[in-house]
Amino acid sequence: MTIVHLLEKNAREFPFDTALVEINPDQPETRRLTWNEYELVEPTHKVPHYRREITWEVFNEKANRCANMLKQNGIGKGKKVAILLMNSLMWLPIYFGILKTGALAVPLNFRYSPDEIDYCLDLAQADVLIFGQEFIGRVERIADKVSRKCSLIYYGGGCPAFADDYRDLVSEHSGSFPECTLEESDDAAIYFSSGTTGFPKAILHNHESLIHSCAVEQNHHGQTKDDCFLCIPPLYHTGAKMHWFGSLLTGSKAVILKGTQAKTILEAASSEQCSIVWLLVPWAQDILNALDRGEVKLSDYDLSNWRLMHIGAQPVPQSLIKRWLEYFPDHQYDTNYGLSESIGPGAVHLGVENIHKVGAIGVPGYGWEVKIVDTEGVEVKQGEVGELCLKGPGVMTCYYRDEAATAATLKDGWLYSGDMAMQDEDGFIYLVDRKKDVIITGGENLYPVQIENFLAAHSKIKDVAVIGLPDPRLGEIATAIIEIKQDMTCTEEEINEFCLDLPRYKRPRRIIFADVPRNPTGKIEKPKLRKMYGAEGLVDSQNKS
Repeated sequence: MTIVHLLEKNAREFPFDTALVEINPDQPETRRLTWNEYELVEPTHKVPHYRREITWEVFNEKANRCANMLKQNGIGKGKKVAILLMNSLMWLPIYFGILKTGALAVPLNFRYSPDEIDYCLDLAQADVLIFGQEFIGRVERIADKVSRKCSLIYYGGGCPAFADDYRDLVSEHSGSFPECTLEESDDAAIYFSSGTTGFPKAILHNHESLIHSCAVEQNHHGQTKDDCFLCIPPLYHTGAKMHWFGSLLTGSKAVILKGTQAKTILEAASSEQCSIVWLLVPWAQDILNALDRGEVKLSDYDLSNWRLMHIGAQPVPQSLIKRWLEYFPDHQYDTNYGLSESIGPGAVHLGVENIHKVGAIGVPGYGWEVKIVDTEGVEVKQGEVGELCLKGPGVMTCYYRDEAATAATLKDGWLYSGDMAMQDEDGFIYLVDRKKDVIITGGENLYPVQIENFLAAHSKIKDVAVIGLPDPRLGEIATAIIEIKQDMTCTEEEINEFCLDLPRYKRPRRIIFADVPRNPTGKIEKPKLRKMYGAEGLVDSQNKS
């Protein structure tokens, strides 16, 4: 069985049950539209669609029409179709339509510049790009160059002259499952790394990886048909989609929320009776801060169905979860660790039964093996820091068209993560830092995540990033970029006094009050910070936020 057969199964068994709901708080709600009603309206961004939904039957039909249209245009096994769309009800039907042809789906980051879009299309050898209204300007800038090797298909209202209209192309195609023999060993998708060290790498996964991620998610979080998953992060990323795969496996409802404000999240969880919500650290902090300030009140919402809050994509401060449980004492909590190279979250997870181990990323996930090794590839002793390595059915096939990077990352079936970790006496794994982010100051190794977690407990700090900056005497010094909570002020002296509880060598030598940039998946953009505050561009830290 492959992942497309799960969609077919849901369409047969639950044809009239809701599969997906889209909520867009930026659009005024005048009336609620079903997907079929929406198709009858002139397609334009001005159409009111605060809330839309589709059933499993309609979801599958849309995917089939997409697949048949692509096949008519020569797309099949070995071909690649890129997706450049914002989250919407159509994102997943298009994704599955591509897979149903036997072609590879190639999701693109919606923040990519024109040059990055062109680079990724070229690296993946994409045959088609399906893009949305928000990207007309960016695609137009590279259209002449890209169109020589890649067909351009536009989804939305007001199709530009340089592309074909998706709705026109699919209008006459069947909604039946196209004939295509798929095996778990067949290539399925190319995902791109975050690109934090330059242009991103192309990560190739097969159908076995995708189907395994379904089993991992359902095993870890116990989804049933009665659950409702609130999906907020971008669907181009493995994290959001692989968490949703638990809903696919069980045929349960999911809500795609286009908005990250605290009030928006609570309203969606309440109105749709969501039971599982995956948050990034900044969104969880925003909810807690809004509750602290009295901007939102839990009594205004019906959150009785919400049973699980889980976080992934980045280290989670213990102080955040402690605060969360003060407001939501009955919540289960889980954290997930994974990489796009390991089909997203779940290679390591805490487990809802292990909340006493908050701070750890957890234990090996369902179907996964883990080891921690030194620079020679030898396993370190318990309690020692080394590189985290993963092995399981969800490991990537390779970095597409990059043999050198593949050889450096995949060794004897093990994926070398580049993350530094240690294991405690109970077998729980703690993430220490990215290998490349370790700060060496005066011969001592500093792990920024440990310092960040300490500083995150300060009552005035909203977000924090610690980087190493050049120093003529020590080689590098730990520098803390600190973002202060709204309507608060803080001085360098306050931070230094707070850090007295840290060992002297771990205390930041420089404090900078500024915003902490994060990418759409919640990871701190440390290369950007190093460039902003490097040897040439380092500015004097301010005394107040």
